[in-house]
Amino acid sequence: MALVVMKFGGTSVANVERIRNVAAHVKREVDAGNKVAVVVSAMAGATNQLVAWVNDASPLHDKREYDAVVASGEQVTAGLTAIVLQSMGLKARSWSGWQIPIETSDAHGAARILNIPSDELRASIDAGEVAVITGFQGIDPETERVTTLGRGGSDTSAVAVAVALKADVCDIYTDVDGVYTTDPRIVAKARRLPKVSYEEMLEMASSGSKVLQTRSVELAMVHGMRTRVLSSFVPPDQMQPVRLDNLDAIGTTVCSEDEIVEQQVVSGIAYAKDEAKVTLLKVEDKPGIAARIFGPLADASINVDMIVQNVAADGKATDMTFTVQAAELTRALAVLEAAKSDIGHFDVKASDGVAKISAIGVGMRSHAGVAARMFNALAEKGINILAISTSEIKISVLIDAAYAELAVRTLHSLYGLDAE
Repeated sequence: MALVVMKFGGTSVANVERIRNVAAHVKREVDAGNKVAVVVSAMAGATNQLVAWVNDASPLHDKREYDAVVASGEQVTAGLTAIVLQSMGLKARSWSGWQIPIETSDAHGAARILNIPSDELRASIDAGEVAVITGFQGIDPETERVTTLGRGGSDTSAVAVAVALKADVCDIYTDVDGVYTTDPRIVAKARRLPKVSYEEMLEMASSGSKVLQTRSVELAMVHGMRTRVLSSFVPPDQMQPVRLDNLDAIGTTVCSEDEIVEQQVVSGIAYAKDEAKVTLLKVEDKPGIAARIFGPLADASINVDMIVQNVAADGKATDMTFTVQAAELTRALAVLEAAKSDIGHFDVKASDGVAKISAIGVGMRSHAGVAARMFNALAEKGINILAISTSEIKISVLIDAAYAELAVRTLHSLYGLDAE
């Protein structure tokens, strides 16, 4: 008997018929004697519609009210899933984030989980009840206001619940049957990876891979939570129920680097088209200027990714270029304008027509020349690089969005990732 947390994304619960399919997956685990907690996202498209309504009401809206609106999508899915499970003869109930409670920070729209008191939830599961939990949402214990964890936050909810319950495995069900070397819709020869390290998955998630959300991988890595990526579209009766001795038989297992016997130099190519580039021109070059620019952005919970600084020949002025999520561009510009008196004079240029392309692999630690090969290959295709950032196991470049798919295909072939 295993304790399993099963998370189902928006496409998996897009309508009642698909929710019945989800329920069949859950029933398979219950019938095998496993204890089950289910975490669900909103139906596909539901959150986008809710966000659109909020933005239509006011582009610069109250984040607390934003959370009150967008958290409603998961309420619907959790209730419907519990109803379908009950119709199949299973004991089930829905749990909202505030009922468990999933306690979070007060950063509305991008809250971080602080604590999950799990005694009541665990007692319910031990009594044979399937817990159907709303992903993406929590509660600020100070104000008792509903919070949300940011887009893709249901993955984080699932891993956090798995950690709190000391589950044996956290299964993330999506519309793909694992983690691929790149997006199969762009590169037909992309391959499924049987195992990927926490570090690689973290870099893939932060670089645009939509399979898992960044913070969910961080949580899994910190707590050593074994996480699998599976497809909900495989017929439920064609999948083996979870047993502790067969966890690596299907999908992609996200695990410790030590468990992966053979490591490639580059494991995958990720891309992100939802990036925006901001350039501040003629900023005074003096100590503390970076803190004055990025401090207010951090206070506004706006995540900054790539940063490039150029110093003018006279040494008196600098240009500062950085990237943010395209959805945060309007807010970022507003924050910078509000901080102009502290930053000093600057001109600003902004564009959301850019994409970030990343090559990722733990093998980079012991191989030289990976970056040089990337730059040469992109140059041969006439692709100009706007910015570069690196980590120990990742190289990212910012390019014009029009060339994103060409760049992905080029690099996938360059590093020998194409399937035979």
